[in-house]
Amino acid sequence: MIYLDNNATTQLDPEVAEVIRQVWASGPLNASSQHASGRAARARLDRAAAEMGRLLGADVQQPGGPQLIFTSGGTEANNLALHGVGDPAAPLIVSEIEHPSVLEVARRQGQQGRPLHWIPVSSQGVADLAALEDLLAQCRDAAPLVCLMSANNETGVLQPVAEAASICRRFGAHLHVDATQSVGRLPVDFTALGAGSLTFAAHKFHGPVGVGGLLLAPGVNLTAQWQGGAQQLGMRPGTEAVALIVGAAAALSRACQDQQANADHCRRLRDRLEARLAQTVEGLVIHGRQVPRLPGTTCAAFPHVDRQSMLMRLDMASIACSSGSACASGSSEPSYVLEAMGVPETQIDGSLRMGVSKFSTETEIDRASELISLCYQRLRESEDVENQGF
Repeated sequence: MIYLDNNATTQLDPEVAEVIRQVWASGPLNASSQHASGRAARARLDRAAAEMGRLLGADVQQPGGPQLIFTSGGTEANNLALHGVGDPAAPLIVSEIEHPSVLEVARRQGQQGRPLHWIPVSSQGVADLAALEDLLAQCRDAAPLVCLMSANNETGVLQPVAEAASICRRFGAHLHVDATQSVGRLPVDFTALGAGSLTFAAHKFHGPVGVGGLLLAPGVNLTAQWQGGAQQLGMRPGTEAVALIVGAAAALSRACQDQQANADHCRRLRDRLEARLAQTVEGLVIHGRQVPRLPGTTCAAFPHVDRQSMLMRLDMASIACSSGSACASGSSEPSYVLEAMGVPETQIDGSLRMGVSKFSTETEIDRASELISLCYQRLRESEDVENQGF
């Protein structure tokens, strides 16, 4: 199979898998235990946290400095931030293109009476900062929680989070950044960014599934969402998954070490895929193409075909891609991201997301472009026959 669904999850790096295996093989690991095995687990956990903090521009060992809370992934980290940061009655300001783990929490809190406002996006999928500023001006008597992702998971379009952070600081608002698509793929400096909180997930940068993190700026208090032991200062109780956390640190280290080379590789393959498809698919539209995007992400509209039918044909041709967010694409509902961008319904109906990684090859891209074009042409032909009543 040619795997082009790297925005959903990535292949576990074999070297990272070996690191995890070695930790698991070392024996029982509970970082809260006071015996020698527990102390060894705590040391490993602390080293991993310090390394990840360093790579993300957050000195988590500094007293009174930023904090890193380990979670089961990006969804839990986003939920923890929206439920646990700030006043739960304060206004919530959310971009229309956030991941479902942000949107669904926001909608439920809005239904429960929390003031909820939406940040629109441009036709290229970029959040409207003027609208954000206007919304914040309307909430001067409160301390809003603002949610803006660093890069969209469907289109790959990069969002102006640094500018948004500056605006939020001016108005005394807390900016939460869902950086699950950016961490490991692009440089991230949490301290320089100036946001209040930031989330990531290891499986997006060739680490293990089941571990993620929530970074908190100095002075940000987090209310625990369930009760248990005193792990992670009681903010996220439960025995830490030491092997997965160590693996996540190893994956992030490798991703940051080779970041520029990987980005160049992915961008070259993405551009090659888009160019070859454009040669064979008349009317192909690349969403967000006019603004900066993640290096390896393509969201393309195939004219006059149904996205679900295309996905089925591609799956049978051993091409793995998706019709949008992995947390929403199980539904036949159209992409809310493309709807927010004002994309015509006819284009939304035929839009697919494709994402390459450092493990993708030029041979795979060339073969994938041939198969995608072939599937598209055959689907068009079959639909033409049906429309003629044969």
